Order: sequence, then C-alpha cells, then structure tokens
Amino acid sequence: MATALQFRQALRVGPPGDIWHKPALSAVATLGVLNLTLLALGRLDLALYTSAGGLGALYGHGLPYRARARTLAGVLLGTVLSTAAALTAAALTRDAVVLVAVAAGLAALHKLGCDAARIGPPGSLIITFTSASCAFVPQRPADLPPHLALTALGAALAWLVGMAPAPLRPYGPERIATARALEAAARLARSAPGTPDAAARTALVGAVDAARQSLALSSPARWRALGDAPERLLVHAESALAAPAGPAAESVTESTTESTTESTTESAAESAAAAAERYTAWARDLRRGRPLPLLDLTEAEAAELRAHRPGPRPSLRQALRPGSPLLPIGLRVAVGCAAAGWLSLAFGVGRPYWAVVTAASVFQANSTLSWHRALQRVLGNLIGLAVFTAVLPLAHSGQPAMIGLGLLCQFGAEATIARSYWLATVFVTPMALLMTEFAGLQPARTLVADRWLDTCVGALTGLAACLLVTNRRTATRLSRALTGAETATREARVAAADAAVGSEAAAVRSGLATALLELREAADAATGEWRRPALPHQRTADAEQHAHHLLAALLERRGARP
Repeated sequence: MATALQFRQALRVGPPGDIWHKPALSAVATLGVLNLTLLALGRLDLALYTSAGGLGALYGHGLPYRARARTLAGVLLGTVLSTAAALTAAALTRDAVVLVAVAAGLAALHKLGCDAARIGPPGSLIITFTSASCAFVPQRPADLPPHLALTALGAALAWLVGMAPAPLRPYGPERIATARALEAAARLARSAPGTPDAAARTALVGAVDAARQSLALSSPARWRALGDAPERLLVHAESALAAPAGPAAESVTESTTESTTESTTESAAESAAAAAERYTAWARDLRRGRPLPLLDLTEAEAAELRAHRPGPRPSLRQALRPGSPLLPIGLRVAVGCAAAGWLSLAFGVGRPYWAVVTAASVFQANSTLSWHRALQRVLGNLIGLAVFTAVLPLAHSGQPAMIGLGLLCQFGAEATIARSYWLATVFVTPMALLMTEFAGLQPARTLVADRWLDTCVGALTGLAACLLVTNRRTATRLSRALTGAETATREARVAAADAAVGSEAAAVRSGLATALLELREAADAATGEWRRPALPHQRTADAEQHAHHLLAALLERRGARP
C-alpha cells in the first residue's frame, strides 16, 4: 500500500534544470515560426503536421554539436517515418480499433528505440504524442505527400534551431558537462569529513563519466580552442573521490590511521571547504565562457590523462538483444497503450489517442516509478484542465491569442519538467487542448470531459499492464552487474597492490567506475519492480562500498606528489 512518504516523493518539486531554457526557447522559436507562418497563410489547421516535426527542437541540448547533429537527424528521421506510418494507416482505414493498435505499436517502438539509444529527455513521449494524434486525423491518399512534406519542413527547422547556437558557443555543451562534474565534486567535498556518502560519490563518478563522454564526442577542433584544460579540470574533480569512503571490509594499503585527532579533523574540514570553493569557482568560469586554467598534474595524473579513453557505450543491438530488460517494458507499452485506447473507445470517447499517450507516459524503468508517473499525470491533468477552462475565453478571442497561449504553455512545460512531471503536465494539458482547436473550435465541455476520462483510463490501464507484464529481467540484470562489479573490484585490488600507473591504472579505474555506475542503475531499477525475486541488497551494498574504497585508494595514490 502506498504510504504518505511515497506520495510526497512522487509529488516533490525539485530544483530547476541548469539548461531548461535551451529546449524551452528552441521549441518556442520553432513552433512560433511555423504557426505564425501558417496563420499568415490562413492554414492554421495544418499545424499538427508542422508541429510533429517542429517538436524535435526539444532534443539533444546536452550533446556536443557534432554529436547533436547526428542525434537530432536520427530523432527527426524517426519522427517523419512514424508520422508517415500513422498518416498511411489513417488513409487506409477509419476503423478506430485498428488505429489504436497502430498507435500502440508505434508507441512501443518509440520506447524501445529511445531507451536503447539513450536519447534522453524528453524521450519517446513527444514522438508518440504526435504520431498517435496523426493516426486519428482522417486522411486521403492524395494528402499524404503534402502533409509529410510539412512534417519534414518542421523537422528541418527544428534541426536548424537546435544547431543555431554552435557559432556562438561552439563548445558550450562540453563546458557545461565539465562544470556539472566540478559541482558534483563540490557537493561531495562539503559533506562531513569521514562520513561515507555513497550517493554523492556515485553522483560524482557519473558526472565525471558523462563529462568525459561529452569531451570524447566533441569536434577535434576543440583541442585547438581549449586544449586539454577540461580534462585537467576533470582530473581535479575526480580527486575529490580520494577522500575516505568510509569503513571497508579490508584495506588495500599497508598502513592505516588508527585514530584521528580533533585538530586533524578540523584541518580536513577546512581543506575540504577550500576545495569545494575552488571547484565551484571553476564551474562558474566554465558556464560563463571564461578562459580555463591550465592546472598542474602529478606525473601519474599526467600519464593517466594521456592514456585515458572513455569506455564504450552499449550499442543499439546490444541494448535490444534477447534477454534485455528493455523488451518487457516495450511489451508493457504495446499492451497497455492498446488496452487503454480500446477501453476509451468502449466508453465512447471521441479521441482515444489521448488514452494511448497517457498510458505511454506512465511506463518508466520500473513499476514504482510508473506508479509515481501515473499519480503525477492524473494530478497535473486535473489542474491543467482547470487552467484550460480559465484561459478559454482569451483563447477563443482569435487565432493569434490561441497561438500565443500555446507557446506560453510550451515554455512553461519545459521550464518546469526538470522540477516535477506533474507541474509540467499542468502546462502540457492546456497546450494539447489548444493544439486540438487549431483545426477548429471544439465544445469545451466535450474536450474537458474526454481529456479527463482518457487520462484516468490511460493511467489505470498502464498500471494494470505493469502488474500483468512482469519484468523479472531487472533482477537478472542486477545479478550480472553485481558479478561485473565484483570482478572489476578484484582487478582494481590487484592493480593497487602492484602500484599500477599510466594506461593500466587508467583502464582499471575506468572499468571499476563503469561497473559501479551499472550496479547502481541496475539496483535502482530492480528495487522498484513489482513481483520480482528477492534481491541481494547486502551483497550489493558491500560491493559498492568496496568499489568506492578502491577508487579512493587508487586516486589517492595517483594524486600523491613526490
């Protein structure tokens, strides 16, 4: 049974994202140009097709521009192909049962593709929303080419808007990724000396890994502009992990400190505070585009810096191999979305694709997160319907006002999505209803009633699918991750005993960090799953503690100056 604490966790409002304004402004600029152009031509009824491509401007803002160009092209190509499939189905049949099946199948493919490729926010939901909407718009075969051309036009503009900042700040994403690692190091340094903080340490390991991946994806010209200054900053950020990670089962060094005096503790606290201030100042300089300091490194640090290569990411084929924990989630999406759409039809709702999209939005990495998302979706939609009802008189005052309100809601959704999904849904709901009215004014009572009913049907059906389609593979993934972490720990222990340096030490430490991140991600996914086998919680905690302890020992040795 859900507790009050779980409700508070699901509805908690967090801090804003550090780059929330980038997707918000990109989407507003893209959709604003498209919608105002259609308004000038007197064809605002075609906004659905241009918006299908234009919403691609929400993707890729955390990637270096060279990688962003490829990722955006892939996402937008997938959007155009999905829209083509949905419009073709709408042209071939008017049977709503068949169209729901098509929309559900596309939703499952979107979920699998985006999760396997680690596309990142906003994930598959935007593509599912636009393709499901297109599937229920009556089409004639002769209309398909011009409608698809409008989608491709919107996609092309979204790509251009997404790449537009490149001439102004060509290495802005790499700077931001490095700044996040430094900020994570500052948070860890501010924690009480001697107090193990596994979450903060893992967050720093993940931030450093993400920053190194970002730098690896950067253009080769970045070396001429910035040199290896970002890599040197990451070396210093990573050194925050050299602080003691708490008691370990066994030591990897021959000498240990038996006791700590009060003066030593105070000195360590002052040193950590000073380090936190340095990390914060460097992060501030990175975000503001200031020149980067060229920091000194020890011999061992310099040798590892020259030898370090980020570990490979799983390929799309590996992520979707037989036995992958993503496959049950894809099945959940297909079953849940189809059932939601068909149940909505049974209730006589004229827009069953809303139920399909709601069910698709519910499915997360595990059942607990899916339950949280369902609660957030229902609450956000309820408040959003009240907002829509309040602004309806202004929206009906003219199409320019309708466009303006839609763009304002789009901006509000992107401004709040990192803080809380339910808060963002408050803006998404009136935006979706306003888009429905671009083709012509609808009875407000019918719109509100259909939306609310479809939201409840989609959320409940999605949760039912989570119960029916179990994902026991999360436990298998945890078992594999645990074995991998223990193997990486043994290799790191040998490297520490042999005093490995240079490329060997860098490879061992990188493997240990990768195994640690996979173990934490697998443990989080498995813990939140319903109807799964008993999990080795103590063994997982021990493996994490040993990994952190070895990372600290290896980094302390690397940073020691003769």
